[in-house]
Amino acid sequence: MRRIYLLLLFLIFSGSIFAQKAAINNFIVKESLLKNSKLAIIAADSLDNPIEQINGKYTFTISGFTQPVNFNDGVAILPLQLERSAFVYVKHQNDSGTHSKLLYVYKKDGSLNPYTINSMWLVIFPALIVFLAFAFRKFIIVAVVILVIFIYFNHSNGLDLSTFFETIFDGLRGMF
Repeated sequence: MRRIYLLLLFLIFSGSIFAQKAAINNFIVKESLLKNSKLAIIAADSLDNPIEQINGKYTFTISGFTQPVNFNDGVAILPLQLERSAFVYVKHQNDSGTHSKLLYVYKKDGSLNPYTINSMWLVIFPALIVFLAFAFRKFIIVAVVILVIFIYFNHSNGLDLSTFFETIFDGLRGMF
C-alpha cells in the first residue's frame, strides 16, 4: 500500500515538474476575422506556420501598453480597436528572449492591412539621407526637410521616439 502511495506521489510531482506552458517565440499579426477594426495575434513557429496548441494568458506589450492576452487555439484578439492607420509595436518576452515586431497598420474602408517593418529600415533610411546630404552639399536643405517629414510621419502615426529606439535596439539584439 505504501508503494502505491509513493508511486502516486511520484506521478503527481513528476507531471507538475515536466508540465510547462508552451512558449511563443514567433507570432503573426493579422486583422481579426470579425472585421471589427481589431488585430489578431497568431502564435507561429519559425516558418510562420500557426501553432494551434497555444492556449491561456500571455503578456504582450502593444505600443507601450502591457496587457495579458488570452489565446485560444493559437489565436488572440487584441482588445483595442484602431481608429486610423498607425504604427503598432507588438512585443512578447519569455524565457527564450524578447520577440517583437513593428507593424504599420493601414486602415482603408474598414479593413486593416498590417505591414511588418524591418527595424533596420529605421536606421538605414535616415542614415542614407544624412550620407547624401554630406555627399552633395546642395542636398542639405532637402535632406533636412525629408528628415523632418519622416519624424513627423512617424510621430503622428503613433511611433514616438522611445518606441523608435526600442524597435531599433530589439532589432539589433535579434541580429546577434
